[in-house]
Order: sequence, then C-alpha cells, then structure tokens
Amino acid sequence: MAEIQVRPATAEDLPSLAAFDHGYSTDYVWQMDLRDDPSIGQVQATFRSVRLPRPMRVTVAHVGDHLSEAWNRRVCFLVAEQDGALKGYLNLVLGPAPEVGWIADCAVERRHRRGGVASVLLAAGAHWARANRLKRLVAEMQSKNYPAICFAQKHGLIFCGYNDRYYPNQDVALFFGLALK
Repeated sequence: MAEIQVRPATAEDLPSLAAFDHGYSTDYVWQMDLRDDPSIGQVQATFRSVRLPRPMRVTVAHVGDHLSEAWNRRVCFLVAEQDGALKGYLNLVLGPAPEVGWIADCAVERRHRRGGVASVLLAAGAHWARANRLKRLVAEMQSKNYPAICFAQKHGLIFCGYNDRYYPNQDVALFFGLALK
C-alpha cells in the first residue's frame, strides 16, 4: 500500500469530498453539567464521558453546500490521497484571535478511518500553521462526537472551552487547542 500523500485541495476535489460519508457512530458522549450560583458569583461547568444505552449513529447533512462555503473562505484546505483515491480532508481557517488556526473541518471517508489519514492531515495542518507563524490550533466538535474527542486528546489537543447551543441542532460545541512550538 502506498504512503498517504497530502496536497492542497483543488476545486475539482470538492464533489468527491462531498460524497464522503461524514457521519459517525458513538457509544459515549461528553455530558455537560452547568451550575450557576449567583449567591456566591460562581458558574461551574463540568463534563464527563457517559456511556450511551446503545450506539448512536450521527448523520451529517448538507455537506456539499458547507464545502462550497468552506472552499470560498479557505486559507489552508488539504486533502489526503493514497493509491490515487481521496481519503480525507482538513480545512484550516484563521481563528477569531490573532495567530490562531481553526480546524473548521477534518473528515475521513468512512471506509478509510482508523488508518492514520486524520493523523497525517493534522500533522500537515500543524506544519502549515507553524510555517505561517500561527501559535495555536483549535479544533471544534460536537459533544457527542466521541471519536473526534478521543482523536483530539490522543494527538495532544487539550480541552479549552465550550459553547452551548452552538450548532443548528442546539448541540454543545467543544473546543480543543494545541500550542504550536
């Protein structure tokens, strides 16, 4: 099997990327508990991994429109290919804070997952960010995307925040950051 190659995406790649199965399955979620105690001026948010009673399949809709928008605002849009086939992509945009790269999208075609494709893309994105003098990468994901949470933690990204009701489905967004050296 040939090595995974990473290159800048082209507009011609978009239809193939949009055809990926972007959904995922999970047995766990990160559950949030928010406590607001105005009497002492304290707000406390805690997260814990909770096993679901049965596996949950999450589908992702409207990927084509999303990819077109991402393409139009791209800063670093990379694809991974192997043996002539597209296996995954990473879209990195400039974050709202200076010197921060935001991993807006990282997806691997379902049948190619757990083969190192996302790891290679993350490493290439971090390399691009360092070369462009960024100091930090931030990845966002839904609190129910436990596979992505585990991936982020495995690669040294540290939980750095959340936003309640961030997504159109009102799901919690989790943010994981990586300081770049």
